[in-house]
Amino acid sequence: YVLWGVSQENLSRTKFPLGSFAKADIRQMALDMGQEELAKKSESYEICFVPDNDYRAFLKHKVEDLEDRVAGGNFINSQGMIIGQHKGYPFYTIGQRKGLGVAFGEPMFVTQILPESNTVVLGRADELERKEAMVRNINLVKYENIFDPMDNVITKIRYKDAGMLSTIVQEKDQMRVVFDHNVSAIAPGQSAVFYEGSDLLGGGFLV
Repeated sequence: YVLWGVSQENLSRTKFPLGSFAKADIRQMALDMGQEELAKKSESYEICFVPDNDYRAFLKHKVEDLEDRVAGGNFINSQGMIIGQHKGYPFYTIGQRKGLGVAFGEPMFVTQILPESNTVVLGRADELERKEAMVRNINLVKYENIFDPMDNVITKIRYKDAGMLSTIVQEKDQMRVVFDHNVSAIAPGQSAVFYEGSDLLGGGFLV
């Protein structure tokens, strides 16, 4: 999944010295070398450089006066009606339900983020679902080009995603992805990665 953006030129020169080992093997090697603390170290499942997985605190620390610069934006529904105020669009993610700071009487989710107007769109769970997605900054790994629509492609839209069968269609410098079934919480900026069976086809960034 993480290799979709590596060019063929660089990938052909890349070595993975641990590639043939299981994680348990590496821990045992560390024990055998007397590195017990390393062998028993807990794993990192999120962004390793963000303490406690709190990316909001990380942004506040790294971006001066961020809260003041983005405060006072609107929550709107899918019809464009203002239904509340939020703390600034950078502090919300697609699919987020908790921590909105406003009670709506029913579960509401972040369905869209509009940075230009500092607006966050909220909706029901079904409003998160999409059948299609556009992907830009395409890097193909297995083939140089995909001129014709290609079906039975497994597309992953997040790292831990099991993947969904789809058809991909190249449109100029972008790829249109048509999923066999609706997919929830397609987040712009995340990677979409394509597979033909177990082979990595390539990937790009969701628009």
